[in-house]
Amino acid sequence: MRIEIGKATLYLGDCREILPTLPKVDAVITDPPYGLGDKWKGGGGGAKSSWKFEQSEAMAWDMEVSDAVNDLPCLANEVVIWGGNYYSLPPMRCWFVWDKKQPDTWTTGQCELAWTNINKPVRAFRMAQCELANEGEKYHPTQKPLALMQWFLKWIEGQKILDPFMGSGTTGVAAVQMGRSFIGIEREPKYFDIACRRIEDAQRMSDMFGHEPQAKPEQESLL
Repeated sequence: MRIEIGKATLYLGDCREILPTLPKVDAVITDPPYGLGDKWKGGGGGAKSSWKFEQSEAMAWDMEVSDAVNDLPCLANEVVIWGGNYYSLPPMRCWFVWDKKQPDTWTTGQCELAWTNINKPVRAFRMAQCELANEGEKYHPTQKPLALMQWFLKWIEGQKILDPFMGSGTTGVAAVQMGRSFIGIEREPKYFDIACRRIEDAQRMSDMFGHEPQAKPEQESLL
């Protein structure tokens, strides 16, 4: 299934089957499974978490890494892969770091890492888990903050963005808000429907008010 929403094209299906049929893109930005299903602790959300899924579902979704990820660096000049430290990707100068500002006693990771082929120093984004409440509901086991996606899109020059593991569509929402075109692929119908709705809402707001300016990133380099 393919759905067109403004500058976004969304596919319901397996990225391994759809990717060979797509035109060339400028950048790939994605958050694939990390293979941590047997270690999944719910992201520290606990009983008060507003996330709309069962922990057993999240564990099943993240049981293994995807064999499609190692081919992604060949698809675009700019590539960002969250959880790249769990894949056999070549050494690169830059990593994107999400610092969750958590204490040493936190039971889950204090940071998440994104592999990238962008030739820049390491870059860090700092946002605590408790700040995510300001972004509304969470719909996917590994949904990233919209503010995080908006931040590192500002380091990306390409205007045509591809996310082959779209999930609930946060990368697409950020791309639409920033005036980029977007191609998203998701194989789970539930998350695909959520992504369509979120991106459609973002496109409607962008049409009404225009996308936000390409502001210069202000986070600090780590190296």
